[in-house]
Formats: sequence, C-alpha cells, structure tokens
Amino acid sequence: MGKQTTESDDPQLLARIARGDRLAMQVLFARHRLRVFRFILRFLRDEGRAEDALAETFVDVWRQAGAFEGRSSVSTWILSIARFKALSIARMRKDAPLDDDFAAGLADEADDPEVRMAKGDKAAVLRACIQKLSPEHREIVDLVYYQEQSVEEAAAIIGIPPATVKTRLFYARQKLSEICKRAGVDRGWP
Repeated sequence: MGKQTTESDDPQLLARIARGDRLAMQVLFARHRLRVFRFILRFLRDEGRAEDALAETFVDVWRQAGAFEGRSSVSTWILSIARFKALSIARMRKDAPLDDDFAAGLADEADDPEVRMAKGDKAAVLRACIQKLSPEHREIVDLVYYQEQSVEEAAAIIGIPPATVKTRLFYARQKLSEICKRAGVDRGWP
C-alpha cells in the first residue's frame, strides 16, 4: 500500500474525528505519528520536547478536525500544525536553537553493514552541510526532500506562495551543492 492509497481516506477519518470518533483518531495518529515526530524533532532536537509537540499537534487535530477544508492533503494540514507547535516550543526556550541538521533516518534493511556505514558517514556530512544553509533554505530542503512534500504542500505549511518555495528551493540546492563540493561530498551513494 503506497502513500496515496493509505492517505486517501484521511479526509473521511477527519470527518469521523470531528464527530468524536476515537477509533478514527487512533488510526490517523498511528498513520502519521512517526513522520510528524521526525519532522518536529528536526526543529527541536530534544525527544522530550518533540513528544510534547507531537501530543499538542494531535490534540489540535482532534479539536480542529471539523475545520479541515480540504484545500491541502490531511498530512500537509497536520504538518502545518506541527510546524507551528515546534516553532512555539522553540521560542519558549530561547537558549535552545532550532535544530535543522538532525535527520532521523532508518537504515535500509537491504543494505549490508558496509554500505550502511558508508551511507551513515556520508549522511552525517550531508547533515552538516545542510546545517550551513540559511534557516529558510534548511526548512525548504527538509519539507521537500525529507518530508516529501510537494511545492504546493510546502507553501501551505510555511504560509508562503509556491513561487517563493520554488525560488528558495533553487537557491538552497545551488548553495548546498557548493557547500557539499567544499566538503568533498559527491552526489551518489555507495
């Protein structure tokens, strides 16, 4: 079952949640929990605070389910709520900077240990290179490449026009390419 297939009934789940259906909420939470948690963790780099933001995000989903208008996908709507929660929590604690270099990734089980190690080393260098981007460019890279959001979805999450997302993405890729070249990272995986 692909992303499209499993998420195609998300609007119906939200409609059920709006009527107080706890089972529908459990299904939606189970479907999106890990992805939303990873997204929040990139901002906060603190699992405890990320768990708090995750809980607050889904409390808002429960409360606002009836307000979902369908102008974006449900996952985009949830990520925009999560982004707001993460930014709010980050602002509450001024001494804790946003962490955009953290990239939670699972090892590909098809890789042997040597390939996993090489990928891990390269991924660590890539994360360090991404950290050198401006906050706006890091956010776009995270949404489009790590969260696999479309330009339109990223625009909805951040609250900027799609053309601005495209422009930021163009310059982010250009700058990241320069930073990676200086760091000795090529484009391919082992």
